[in-house]
Amino acid sequence: MTTPDLVLLSLLAEQPMHGYQANLELERREVRDWAGISRPQVYYSLEKLARWGLLRGVETAERAAGPERRVFATTESGRRALKKMLAREAWTTTRERPPFLTWLALSWQASPRIVRRQIRRRQRFLAVELAGEQATLRAIYREVGHPYHEAVWMVSLAIAQFQTELRWLRKLARELPCRAPARRPARVGPEG
Repeated sequence: MTTPDLVLLSLLAEQPMHGYQANLELERREVRDWAGISRPQVYYSLEKLARWGLLRGVETAERAAGPERRVFATTESGRRALKKMLAREAWTTTRERPPFLTWLALSWQASPRIVRRQIRRRQRFLAVELAGEQATLRAIYREVGHPYHEAVWMVSLAIAQFQTELRWLRKLARELPCRAPARRPARVGPEG
């Protein structure tokens, strides 16, 4: 199962809905900030999960407006599959490879002026993201009414990560003039 499949199983376990409603709710919750799930993926996953018996169609009083308006709910098999997938070790032992770290590893090939500019760009980007996450956290508090909710914890973690990286970038900017090549680089090959 893919991440979009798991997100939809969880969402439809809360409340039955059709694809359009699911997309609206995913947007409202800003799920795409933490899970790669596109609008077309929602419809693909709904059909796939229904074929697998993890979702079922639900009768509603609302008049259907075509196949994309079919209302789905998570089945008991879907709930079990979701719980099984959430117990996998990989959720806790996988490391991301952020593009900024790749850039930093290769940045010695760029001019000092470009490096400084890219660091400033990263700082501006993170400042905007931080402000957005802080606004999201305020909205979550209004909705859930307490600090003991997974949405609060997720956004709080993102805020802490942005704040930490911003502090680290300020330190990096101060240290840039001291940048130097390795004193004892390891050699690979016949001479090394």
